[in-house]
Amino acid sequence: MTGARRRVTQQDIARMTGVSQATVSLVLNGRSDADVKLSAETREKVLRAIAETGYVADPIARRLAARHNRIIGVFTYEPVFPSANSDFYHPFLVGIEQQAEVLGCDLLLMTSTPVVDGRRRIFHGDNRLRLADGSILLGRTIDRADLARLLAEEIPFVSIGRRDDAGGPVPYVGADYAAATAEIVRRAVALGHDRLAYLGLGAGPESWADRGRGFREAVAAAGVYGEHHVPPAEGEPVRDTAAVLDATLAAGVTAVVAEEHADGVALFELARSRGVELSVATLGEPTRAALPTAVEFTSLRIPRQAMGAQAVEVLTALIEGTPGDRQRLLPCEVVPGETLSERGN
Repeated sequence: MTGARRRVTQQDIARMTGVSQATVSLVLNGRSDADVKLSAETREKVLRAIAETGYVADPIARRLAARHNRIIGVFTYEPVFPSANSDFYHPFLVGIEQQAEVLGCDLLLMTSTPVVDGRRRIFHGDNRLRLADGSILLGRTIDRADLARLLAEEIPFVSIGRRDDAGGPVPYVGADYAAATAEIVRRAVALGHDRLAYLGLGAGPESWADRGRGFREAVAAAGVYGEHHVPPAEGEPVRDTAAVLDATLAAGVTAVVAEEHADGVALFELARSRGVELSVATLGEPTRAALPTAVEFTSLRIPRQAMGAQAVEVLTALIEGTPGDRQRLLPCEVVPGETLSERGN
């Protein structure tokens, strides 16, 4: 008889040893069962048959038995591929993909969820969360009810971005915006600026709240003046940059810290067009289109790729039940740039 040798199965081992397939499975996995008492003789007989036949466990079957499919879900609350968002989200996805490849996992991008009030909903009648061993959540704002339900139903997940508790501690990998914003304020003060303004909400989503908190605490610690300009609504651009500039100059402010890069660029370029000296720093990469500029801005570089990779690490530890930090904040790099300069006389 010629041809490839047939793969030995657990059923073959069971027939050879006169035990059930369930017993073979228990021996293979090194476990015992309250309803199945395995004698040393039975265990030794099964192990001998395994060695003699050269039986190799089917890796897919083993993973399914352990309820691990080696699939990581990626759920995004906002579309990540349109040009307005792609540059911002791309490094997160690169980090996720690279770490998943290292671990031998596949990625499942969940795009079939319905849109309600302009945002995707993670839970719906036909959601596919259970197809993945666990999921990574991406979005500037993540619904707290979703987080609470994920925790209550013990569905493994990790948020990219710090999240407040939602009926329990939320696993996350975020950026330390508060510390980085405070560092920018300290640099401005060291350059002689003692009247500063924060342009942005400084509240709402955790990433914005952390930036606002970093600004407020730093100006208080330095004993300098700090005021707050609020844009019209969450995620919307400042509609009247001229009015903001006029108010800034009227208050004697010489340095502005802008939450959104595009707003900071608009303010800086308007001041420059008027021949007004105004220092501006921005708090991260652009999330929407900015005016073209040849100036390198003083800003924050968010560790997006590292955040994506470490989110996979934390999720893997959650799935496997291994110890480790479930909440991580990574430092942002302060980019010196050209737009935060010494205060003029």
